[in-house]
Amino acid sequence: MSDDQSLLEVETLTTTFSTDDGTLTAVDGIDFSVDTGETVCIVGESGSGKTVATESVTKIINTPPGKIEGTVRYKGRDLLSIPESELRQVRGSEIAHIFQNPQEAMNHCYTVGWQITEALQIHRDVSDEEARTKAVDLMDRVGIANASSRFDDYPHEFSGGQKQRIMIAMALVSDPDLLIADEPTTALDVTVQAQILELLDDLQDEFEMGILFVTHDLGVVAQIADRIVVMYAGKVMERGSVLDIFDNPKHPYTRQLLECLPEFGGTGGGIPGALPDPHDPPDGCRFAPRCEYAEEACRTGEQPEEVEVETGQRASCVHYGPGGDPSVVGGGEFGPGGETGAVDGDSEVGPADD
Repeated sequence: MSDDQSLLEVETLTTTFSTDDGTLTAVDGIDFSVDTGETVCIVGESGSGKTVATESVTKIINTPPGKIEGTVRYKGRDLLSIPESELRQVRGSEIAHIFQNPQEAMNHCYTVGWQITEALQIHRDVSDEEARTKAVDLMDRVGIANASSRFDDYPHEFSGGQKQRIMIAMALVSDPDLLIADEPTTALDVTVQAQILELLDDLQDEFEMGILFVTHDLGVVAQIADRIVVMYAGKVMERGSVLDIFDNPKHPYTRQLLECLPEFGGTGGGIPGALPDPHDPPDGCRFAPRCEYAEEACRTGEQPEEVEVETGQRASCVHYGPGGDPSVVGGGEFGPGGETGAVDGDSEVGPADD
């Protein structure tokens, strides 16, 4: 990987599913990247395509009925074009996943220690004794007290937060360079959530990992993100640094997500209306049917091209395009009284499932 090359570069990623009702387009030609040591958050309402996008990176989606197209370059190698045998060497070893529900992700018929050592021995040629030593060390590093004595305990003997820590340990067995975390704190209370986020931050520094983090919780985004990719109905609406997005969101959808937060004068509720049918998305901007600023130009053609509206910050909106008037959607600093508000750790933009 060259010095100027991102750890992960995704271009024109499209993921569709064949269904009885026709083709369902979950992800529709999106781009994003993750650098070494960077945390990129993909955020949006439930059903925006966040989870499908990240699962498409390592092709863990069943194909068929799924179909993945585009380019996913990891350290310069296109993961979508290499043989499955090569991809298996990357998946779980160099790129690891943490899923949102450890209760379902773990096998309750086996001890947690057995499950961690199995994950290790799939990717490393180590003895049972070496695997156990590594597993106990990882359990200790992720904050499981008395790790050695708890090695032979079963998942039901751990709390929700402890099970999530075990899942993190399983993801880290091969020292991955990229960690994909899909809503890893959704089922946890605020205190445990904060502990898990702090743990991930510490482990990122230790392992120098890039992290691709999926969440509907803007409070989490504010705590951990370097950059944000805002998704809606399979498309990217806006992208930029965490400070730019929270201080001065450009796309009407991003603004409405933030306006749901009490800190920005909202009620904590959701955005009126519903996402479009992924079998038959609307013409023009996907958000136009719910957007108070939508004009005729917003409802025709394709999704507007992303336009750089500030250095490093881009938005897919006709009002920023050629001949558009950005003042239509407002400008200046965003937040209570024109200032940026602090974001609460348990604020949400929608249901947890994606």
